[in-house]
Amino acid sequence: MFGAAGEGIWDNGAACGREYEVRCISAAAPRTCIAGRTIQIKIVDRAQSSPSPPSSPATSIVLSTTAFRAIANASASLINIEFQQV
Repeated sequence: MFGAAGEGIWDNGAACGREYEVRCISAAAPRTCIAGRTIQIKIVDRAQSSPSPPSSPATSIVLSTTAFRAIANASASLINIEFQQV
């Protein structure tokens, strides 16, 4: 599973190859997150833009479809995640 990092994480390309544990913590629609599910992703690209502003400046991660569906309902378009580098 993989993702693309926003500017604050991308670090001028240094983030490429880093791995993160990611879990869905909330979304606009109830029961969007898959409770108790944490996945591990690898950063493989830079996210050019984000459709919504992150909670902390420049800390967005765009997940691959497979990664997104592993932690959230596929009908959702945006979720809030918690992530930690491993």
